[in-house]
Amino acid sequence: MSIKVGIVGVSGYGGGEALRICASHPNFQVTYVAGESSAGQRLVDRMPGLPGRLADLVIQKWHPAALSGIDVLFASLPTGESKEGLAKVSPKVKIVDIGGDHRFAEGWTYGLADIWPEQMAGKTRIANPGCYPSATLTAIAPLAAAGMIDVSSIIIDAKSGVSGAGRGGGDSKFGYAEVNEDVVAYGLLKHAHVPEMTKAIAQLSGKSDVSLTFTPHLIPMTRGILSTIYCRGTATTEECLKAARKFYAGRPFVRVTAAPPHTKWATGSNLAFVSYAADPARKLIIALGAADNLGKGAAGQAVQNANLICGLPETAGIEGLALWP
Repeated sequence: MSIKVGIVGVSGYGGGEALRICASHPNFQVTYVAGESSAGQRLVDRMPGLPGRLADLVIQKWHPAALSGIDVLFASLPTGESKEGLAKVSPKVKIVDIGGDHRFAEGWTYGLADIWPEQMAGKTRIANPGCYPSATLTAIAPLAAAGMIDVSSIIIDAKSGVSGAGRGGGDSKFGYAEVNEDVVAYGLLKHAHVPEMTKAIAQLSGKSDVSLTFTPHLIPMTRGILSTIYCRGTATTEECLKAARKFYAGRPFVRVTAAPPHTKWATGSNLAFVSYAADPARKLIIALGAADNLGKGAAGQAVQNANLICGLPETAGIEGLALWP
């Protein structure tokens, strides 16, 4: 079964990671790539390590209305730049939007693949979760779904590698001299991922009084996200671990560990790691989620969603182990 795939935003980090995965996918054939500043260049000039069958593909200027011959389109564009263009794509083309324009938008299915895989079947418009929500929601979902935490008082402290900010467009604040030996909090009180996480937790818990305090940090590493979530609840550590193991039983990409997870455990993979520590006497539960922001947080989960909507094995093309060291 050969499925023709297109990737918009191929020269960015998310689009490039989608290309890397699709290049060795057993069912996907990349036949179309598009970019803005890179249009007109051969793909191999941007990514010299490509196999020969992809090397001579020419990066196209993105013209959604003229798109043809594609079964699945991955769109990896900055937030605010995909809504208008994707609205012009034929309804016959399945779309996975890795960007932020369609999360919980009407007509689109929120693609939290490890938690709601059954919701993807038969759909043609999937909004991929953001990188921070992917790590955070994977950790908190078992507790929220089981009613083990007070969802009206959740504090999230998350840290991401620099690639989570995108390629940067030449912005010097993401250059080596700026980010090396530095940690910075950003997006305080108004980060774009807060509404997305709030809606997902409300859906998981069945509660409407969800309240989040979210502080993201940029740290000097290339890939990875670690989300540390502070919740109110009386469960023990073992009860939290048991709930997560039951919730993710049979799910191929989530690992529940007794030890706090490392971001490097997930590097280059579609894996997510979750763990918990609890002090019932203080009514405190700490949930931890670790993932690769370009894998589970972007292209890995996008391919997982594409597998689901195409009726393929969920794991097709994304079973590779994490890089180590």
